[in-house]
Amino acid sequence: MSEQSPAGGEHTGPVVDGPADPEHDATAAYALDRTYVARLTSRVVSTSGSTHAVASPVGGAPLAHLPVSSEDDVAEAFERARRAQAAWAGTSLDERAAALLRLHDLLLDRQDELIDLVVWESGKARKDAYLEVAHLALTARYYARTAHQHLDSRRVAGMFPVLTRAEVHRVPKGVVGIISPWNYPLTMALCDGIPALLAGNAVVAKPDLQTMLTALLAAELLDQAGFPPEVWQVVAGSGPEVGGAVVASADYVCFTGSTATGRVIARQCADRLVGCSLELGGKNPMLVLRDADVHRAAEGAVRAVFSNAGQLCVSMERLYVADQVYDRFVDAFVSRTQAMTLGASQDWNVDMGSLISQAQLDTVTAHVEDAVAKGATVLTGGRARPDLGPFVFEPTILEGVSVDMECFGKETFGPVVSLYRFHSEDEAIARANDGHYGLNASVYTRDAARGRAVARRIRCGTVNVNEAYGATFGSLGAPMGGMRESGMGRRQGAEGVLRYTEAQSVATQRLVPIAPMLGMSEETNARVMTSALRLLNKLGRA
Repeated sequence: MSEQSPAGGEHTGPVVDGPADPEHDATAAYALDRTYVARLTSRVVSTSGSTHAVASPVGGAPLAHLPVSSEDDVAEAFERARRAQAAWAGTSLDERAAALLRLHDLLLDRQDELIDLVVWESGKARKDAYLEVAHLALTARYYARTAHQHLDSRRVAGMFPVLTRAEVHRVPKGVVGIISPWNYPLTMALCDGIPALLAGNAVVAKPDLQTMLTALLAAELLDQAGFPPEVWQVVAGSGPEVGGAVVASADYVCFTGSTATGRVIARQCADRLVGCSLELGGKNPMLVLRDADVHRAAEGAVRAVFSNAGQLCVSMERLYVADQVYDRFVDAFVSRTQAMTLGASQDWNVDMGSLISQAQLDTVTAHVEDAVAKGATVLTGGRARPDLGPFVFEPTILEGVSVDMECFGKETFGPVVSLYRFHSEDEAIARANDGHYGLNASVYTRDAARGRAVARRIRCGTVNVNEAYGATFGSLGAPMGGMRESGMGRRQGAEGVLRYTEAQSVATQRLVPIAPMLGMSEETNARVMTSALRLLNKLGRA
């Protein structure tokens, strides 16, 4: 594996401060301009006086001291959002959609600044940071262009033709609480909130503290696109305190994170009788069938496993490969993995960046060491690389992983994958369905129809044929989410916006009541109704 310097590289964007002498300037060690950071953090609703220090995985440079919100601050954020939501819901759908289209263009115009900030906060490769910009732009455009399709009031069949008019309206929930993770700090900060705003809701967002600046820059772009600032409130703090306060006040909760936390949120929402959507953990399988193009599958596996250093909810951690192609696939996969460029920098030529934190590095290291101690073989990788960055870990391929090893069934959420042979497709499908998760899967085969048939037998919310995850994740009309312990609810598609609305039915009756009339007895009325029901059935009425 080739290497890149842990320094920031030659690329500097608008958020990067110029060189300074630490001996004479106390802020010289900071990676970001202090005025810039102050502008972004002024958006946080915080009166506590407490701050949280954040450092970059890129060389460990300090980034910011973030203001932290109290429970009272969360309550204030919800109060502001509720005041703004009523007026926002009264704007036209066309006006809201137009703001999303302006956001689309702003994201593309400001992509260098956004990518810089994502890399500084997360340590991911620059190419992975660009995909966040692209996905968010796609999301904004999709919901803007399909706004009327999803949210317009619609006529439905009334009880009696002509006599009964029935309509269904989509009413906003109110104020949506969104708790977003650190692994995709730009797209996760906004992709769930965009449809909530489109539907007429306000949002109180709690991004992860490690990647708060990216989320705040995204909020600034919302302002510039024409959304009233009051409809998007931002709070900052720990999950148990600030996240719990968000859940306790929201009219609907959208959470992306661990299955353990998702269970807690689901119980809290159930107690309050409010809805929630939860995208949770995964131990995602990839199947390479006997007729697969080995080199295409190996290229796809590199992206499937090592994008964002494996810190992707839909990345693959289990690869099941048919006997007939196993050896050739392993050779190709290992070779491609060893050719990857590693580093923690702003350079475009880095293939895989850093893990986010010491905690993630500890988990990845523990899973690999446990597997090796219990008999697994490391085909490539297997080591931390502090010479490249404080949290860089080599892309790692394991063989001989067994059920007693930590990485067998537990989500690693890092650049580690286990390889397994299979003898029959039925066996591969059964093994792919093992465990409690069901988020994403991948199938490689030269026969696309066969691949789709296999995909339908895998119990995952999304399955990609001849692609890792991008085909489903980038198809905005297709809902995305998990089955089983990987979550509930869906983002994207119609479900991604309708979850933020209540269906309201309004029916108007004309001329005659749905009751006995003109002195008719209940018995006679029942006979008349029966005749009407028989007639409507003969006419093919639903």
